[in-house]
Amino acid sequence: MSEEAKKVEEAKAEEVVKNEAVENTVEETAKEEAVAETKEEVVTEEVKEEAVAETEETVEEETLTVAEIIEDAEEAQVAPEDFDWDSFEYGMKVMSDNEREELEKMYEATLVTSVEHQVVDGVVIQKTDRDVLIDIGGKSEGVISLNEFRYNPDLKEGDTVEILVDKQEDKTGQLVLSHRKARAMKAWDRVNAGFENEEIVSGFIKCRTKGGMIVDVFGLEAFLPGSQIDVKPIRDYDAYVGKTMEFKIVKINHEFKNVVVSHKALIEADLEEQKKNIISGLEKGQVLEGVVKNITSYGVFIDLGGVDGLIHITDLSWSRINHPSEIVELDQKINVCILEFDKDRSRIQLGLKQLDAHPWDNLDANLNVGDKVKGKVVVLADYGAFVEIIPGVEGLIHVSEMSWSTHLRSAQDFVSVGDDVEAQILTLDREERKMSLGIKQLTPDPWGDITSKYPVESKHTGVVRNFTNFGVFIELEEGIDGLIHISDLSWTKKIKHPSDFTSIGSEIEVVVLEIDTDNRRLSLGHKQVTDNPWENYEAVFEEGSIHTGVVKEAGDKGADIYFETFGVEGFCPSRHMNKEDGNKLAKGETAEFKVIEFSKDAKRIVVSHSQINRDASNKEKAAEKAEKAATAKKTAAAVKKVQSNVEKTTLGDLGGLAALKEEMEKGEK
Repeated sequence: MSEEAKKVEEAKAEEVVKNEAVENTVEETAKEEAVAETKEEVVTEEVKEEAVAETEETVEEETLTVAEIIEDAEEAQVAPEDFDWDSFEYGMKVMSDNEREELEKMYEATLVTSVEHQVVDGVVIQKTDRDVLIDIGGKSEGVISLNEFRYNPDLKEGDTVEILVDKQEDKTGQLVLSHRKARAMKAWDRVNAGFENEEIVSGFIKCRTKGGMIVDVFGLEAFLPGSQIDVKPIRDYDAYVGKTMEFKIVKINHEFKNVVVSHKALIEADLEEQKKNIISGLEKGQVLEGVVKNITSYGVFIDLGGVDGLIHITDLSWSRINHPSEIVELDQKINVCILEFDKDRSRIQLGLKQLDAHPWDNLDANLNVGDKVKGKVVVLADYGAFVEIIPGVEGLIHVSEMSWSTHLRSAQDFVSVGDDVEAQILTLDREERKMSLGIKQLTPDPWGDITSKYPVESKHTGVVRNFTNFGVFIELEEGIDGLIHISDLSWTKKIKHPSDFTSIGSEIEVVVLEIDTDNRRLSLGHKQVTDNPWENYEAVFEEGSIHTGVVKEAGDKGADIYFETFGVEGFCPSRHMNKEDGNKLAKGETAEFKVIEFSKDAKRIVVSHSQINRDASNKEKAAEKAEKAATAKKTAAAVKKVQSNVEKTTLGDLGGLAALKEEMEKGEK
C-alpha cells in the first residue's frame, strides 16, 4: 500500500474516532441535561424538545461535514496524514481561537437554561403605583405586585431583589415571578440566623390581633405581644398598623412554625443604663418632674425619664379619693417626691401629697373636746362613718355614738356617703392626728329622766326589736330599751323560745319591773299586765277534779295538755296517758284528765288520763261487790224464815209447803 493510501486510511480511522467522540459528547451532554432536569425540575417539555432537536441537527450537520471531507479527500487522492487538521475542526472552515470562542458563545446562547422554581436575583427595571417590573436576564421581564414589597417602601429602580421563578412561561408565554415566595423560602434561614446572632430585623406590622400585632418578617408572619411594643403601655394599637419597625427575635417554635418578636427589647438595653444612672442619683425627699405613664385602681405609674416610679393611691392626696383619676390624668407632667427606693430591684416609691403641708397643721387651734363641728361623710363602714372636717382631716363617728339606742344597728341606718352632718368632738389627739366624734350627744340623753318617765309598775307599749333564747328586747322609745325575760311573757303558757310568742316589729304591752340607771337597763314584763290567774286556779284544779283537755305536744316523758276553758296548760306523765284499750293518747286528741297534783307557787298542774279509767274500773267492781253482798244478805234472811216456818208446819200441810217454796224463790231473787 502506498504512503498516500495509508494516510487516507489513517484519516478515515481518525474521522471515525472523532465521530464517535462527537456522538459520546452529545450523549454525555444529553445525560447531564437530563440529570439537571431531574434535580431542578424546572425545564418544560417544550424546552426539552427544542434542545434535543437542535442537538440532533448539530450532530447531523457535523456528521455530514466529516463525510464530505473524507469524500473530498478520496477524490483529491490526498493522504489523511497530509491533511491539516489543526487548521480545520469538524469540517468547519479554518478559524482563529477568538472566532472559535465567539462561535461557541453563539451556540450556547441557542440553548435554553431553565431556572423554574429557583430563587434568583432580579433587578428592578420599573416601579409603578401597582406593579414592579423585574429583569432576571431571561427572554422577557416579569411583573410583581407592589404589595409584595410592602416591607420595603424605599424600593427603587436598579435595586436587586430576590425572586422566585414560579413559571418560566405560562400559557401566554409570560414570565411568572414572586418576591413573597422567594422571601418565604429563605425566611426561616434568616430568622434562625437572626435569632442565634441576636440581630436587629426589620418588619412590617400587618394587622392587630388578640393580645398584640402580626408582623411580616422576611415574609413570615411573626407575633408581636402588646407588652413588647414599647416600654410604656400602649393605648392605641391601631396607630402601629402599617408601620415598618425594627425588632429583635426573642422566641422561635420550630414545631409550630411560630416566631415572637419584640421592639421593647431594643429599647430596654438603652433604658437599663439610664435607670442605673437615674437611681444612683436618687435621694429621699428629692423632688423630680415626671409624666403620668399609667393609672390603675391602686396607684399611678410615673415615668421619670427612663425609670418608673409608683405613687400609691394613699400618697396622691391628703383627702380620701375613690380613684387616682380624680387627681391626675394620662401624659400629665407633675412634680413628685421620692419616698423610698430600692436600687437592687429598681423600685421607686413616690408621693404627691407630700409636696403640700399636712392638713392637720391647718386645723383650727381653738378646737377642743366638746365643740361642735360640721363635715361630710366620706367613708362608711358597719362600725361607723368617717367625716371630713376640712380637706385631709377626718373624724370617726362610731355606730355606738350615733344613737342612744343600745340594740345593735349598722352605721348605714343613720347616715350615707356624701351627707353633711353635725357632730360633737369626743376625743382630739393632734399628735396622733386622730379625732372621734358623736352625733347622739347633740340630743338629750333619754336616760336622764328615766325614773320619772318610766317608773316601776308603770304600763307602756313598746316594739319588739330583737330575740334571744332567754327573752325579748323591747324599744320603748329611741334610746330606751328593756328586756322581757321569757318567764315573764305568760302566766299560763310554757314558751320554749320568744319567737313562739311574738314577732319582731310587733307592738306589745309591758310593765316596768326594775330600773338600773347605772348600767342603763330596764326589766320589763308582759304577763304582769293581767292579774295572776293561778290564784283562782287553786279552787278549780283541786286534786281529784276532772277536766277536758287537748294533747298539744307529746314526748318520751309525757305531754302538755291544754285546757282551753281556763287558758292554762298541765302536764300528763307518759305512764298516765294510756287509754282504755292500752294505746297512748296522740297529739291533737281530746280526752278527760284527772288532776293528781297542783302547785300554785310552781305554777304546775299534773294530770292523768289513765287514773280516770282505773277509777271507773274500781267503781264498777265495788258496785258489783255491793250487789253480791246484798243478794247474799237477802238469801240468808229467806233461809232463816223458811227454817222458822218449817218448824211450825206439819208434813201433811201441803199449803204450807207451797208457801215455803214461794218464799225461798223470792229470797233468791
